[in-house]
Amino acid sequence: MEIKNESTEDKIINASFRVLEKNGISGTTTRKIANEAGVSEVTLFRKFKCKKSLLNTAKKEYTFYLLEKLDEIFDFDEDISLEDYLKSVFDDLITLSDNELSILKIGLEEIRGMPFEDKVLSKVADKVISRLSEFFKLQIKKGNIRNVNPDILALNIYSVLFESIVLWKIYGKKPNNSISQYSLDFLDILLNGIAVD
Repeated sequence: MEIKNESTEDKIINASFRVLEKNGISGTTTRKIANEAGVSEVTLFRKFKCKKSLLNTAKKEYTFYLLEKLDEIFDFDEDISLEDYLKSVFDDLITLSDNELSILKIGLEEIRGMPFEDKVLSKVADKVISRLSEFFKLQIKKGNIRNVNPDILALNIYSVLFESIVLWKIYGKKPNNSISQYSLDFLDILLNGIAVD
């Protein structure tokens, strides 16, 4: 996330996210956030009433930023082919920076039951599945793919994309072959199926 001329409030929000990413929710304290931001805890509490409010504000801001990036990635021209679109989406997701994906680390903590008001992964899933479903409906209408349930197809594609991103970018588990080859193999299976004729 690009930061320009940070206000004190922005410094605190950005620092809280860095501390949250590094230490997790349970290891994040207002003292650590204040130190990271270069402000006193008094200033932190003057700007934000409590730790929970501050963390929710930071999470919302970073989630908004990621959702904007996803809008760009999953946007499509009506004339793009199915294969070119999916390859482009896959490549763009893989090239997201660690900083841009850092919100997913926080989202994974939500799964473990940590309390946040708006769930990050739910918002990401809704955004991506909606855009993919819209694309697949258009492809069905144009006769480029057979008449399948576009929502189920979108959910399946999202699942593969999300799991790949989590494994590669967050846990560092790369595929045995190149990511480009993985993408091509995935598209081959998707477009041609697994059954022998």
